Formats: sequence, C-alpha cells, structure tokens
Amino acid sequence: MPAAEAARVLASRFGVSARQARRYADQARASGRVEVPEASVVFTVKLPAALAVRVRAHAREGGTTISAVVTRALTEFLARGRRNNPRR
Repeated sequence: MPAAEAARVLASRFGVSARQARRYADQARASGRVEVPEASVVFTVKLPAALAVRVRAHAREGGTTISAVVTRALTEFLARGRRNNPRR
C-alpha cells in the first residue's frame, strides 16, 4: 500500500494527525512494524515542588519529555503492584 494511503488509514483508525500518521508509515517502511501509541489525555496532578524539579531534570538529562518519564514510571509501578498482589 502506498505510504500516503497507509497514513490516511492510520490517521483515521488511531486518531492521530495525518502528519504523525505519515511519520509512522515512513518508519514502518524503513524498519518494519511500528507501534502506534495509545491516544493521550491530559491528567493533572499536584506534586511536591522538589519532586517536580527532579522529574524535570531527569527528563531533560535523558533527552525526553516529562510525560514520557511519568508514563514509564507509572507503568512500571503499576506492573510491580500486580506482581506483588495478584488480586488487584
């Protein structure tokens, strides 16, 4: 399937922009399958100021976003909780 057509299908199926869908299609063509991330939502939390500073610094040092750091941390935390208490 041509990349432009694949991008249109991806955009409509996964609710991403046409530009982002084209990036996914180009990536898949270059290196095989590409995981399309789940749609994101805004989720506001209050953190102690010192922790927020540490999270920002960690993201900056890792060349990533605060959202990516928090997503990874919460995913790992919740997975650990299920292993430690299977009834959750």
